[in-house]
Amino acid sequence: MTVLTTVVFADISGSVALYETLGNERAAAAVAQLTQWISVSIQSHSGRVVKKLGDGVLGVFGDAAGAVAATADMLQAHEQRLARWPYPLRMDIRVGVATGEIVEVDGDCYGDAVNVAARLCERSGPGEIWATEMAVLLAGAAPAVWFRKLGMMDIRGKAEPAMLYQVEWRQDQEPDSLTMQAGLVSQLSPVDSILGSIQFSWHGLDATFASNEAPVHIGRATHAQLCINDLRVSRLHARIDWRNSGFLLTDLSSFGTWVRFDGSDSHVRLRRDACILHGTGEISLGVSFADPKAPTVAFHVAGSRMHLG
Repeated sequence: MTVLTTVVFADISGSVALYETLGNERAAAAVAQLTQWISVSIQSHSGRVVKKLGDGVLGVFGDAAGAVAATADMLQAHEQRLARWPYPLRMDIRVGVATGEIVEVDGDCYGDAVNVAARLCERSGPGEIWATEMAVLLAGAAPAVWFRKLGMMDIRGKAEPAMLYQVEWRQDQEPDSLTMQAGLVSQLSPVDSILGSIQFSWHGLDATFASNEAPVHIGRATHAQLCINDLRVSRLHARIDWRNSGFLLTDLSSFGTWVRFDGSDSHVRLRRDACILHGTGEISLGVSFADPKAPTVAFHVAGSRMHLG
């Protein structure tokens, strides 16, 4: 018997580094403790835990609004917990949400929604919730969250790209600017496999990321891949994705992001908006380039092919 269900797959991000830091025994105990906490969180919001898979938890909900609200509450509570954890033990949670018909057999569940939720969890970044369009439509006006359109994307194992959304759960986000999210993102082609790399320079420090390491987060948070310790920079200020053989910068901040390219006299201002990075240039975070003390990150893109059509 098939049942229309919303599937949640929650996965721990950062567990690999934890094993390297703490060793197998202590890391395994920390991961087990967090997966148990995720399970209890799902159950406390009227969800059912189907099973644990290593550092992931598969759960199901009878309605999409309940699933979205539960995952948002989970990440909000985990963010507060992280602030009290010693740095070596900090692990993020990422979540995929999909609604569809599933088949339940002996307590386990199978179906397309299960597979899609797992794939979205793989694609999402630390502290993110990615959801299918059906889940978002059925969730409606879920309390205390907003939905940001990510655009049409390929999902591993699916023949056609699907419209995906990100559930914004942080209380300091502004719903008006989030719901208008850049049409540019939706117009880009699905992710492809042409490799490139992007190098960032900040106060004498260089960091290079390959396209298969995206998404890359820039922000003040210690778990951001590019951590910028400046109070004008939002906790998770911007995100770099690999789209259409190019690097796409999306502003997620409270005060905006400015981009200027070498050889150009003008700059691009982003306000919960996006632009493709190419060549070399600079990114100013939180304040414009007019401020001589603006937190500014230099970038250099190599090996990408930009398509704007």
